[in-house]
Amino acid sequence: MKVMTARVVGGKIDEGDAQLEEGAAVAVLVSQDSNFHLSESEQEELELALAEIRRGDYTDGRELLNELKGLAGR
Repeated sequence: MKVMTARVVGGKIDEGDAQLEEGAAVAVLVSQDSNFHLSESEQEELELALAEIRRGDYTDGRELLNELKGLAGR
């Protein structure tokens, strides 16, 4: 998995110098803030978090809600 930022130029995503494989599936997050940018450390943090998720090292949203409900009942 690769994390990168890009700009829209002429209605198309311009990835700059980054190279993507032809036909690669991508996910696009559009920020309402035109100054959206991830620093190098933020990109690294995101990549580490995604690696944890791929390993199954995460808490499912339903599981988290159940834990929170249990804490609220104390």
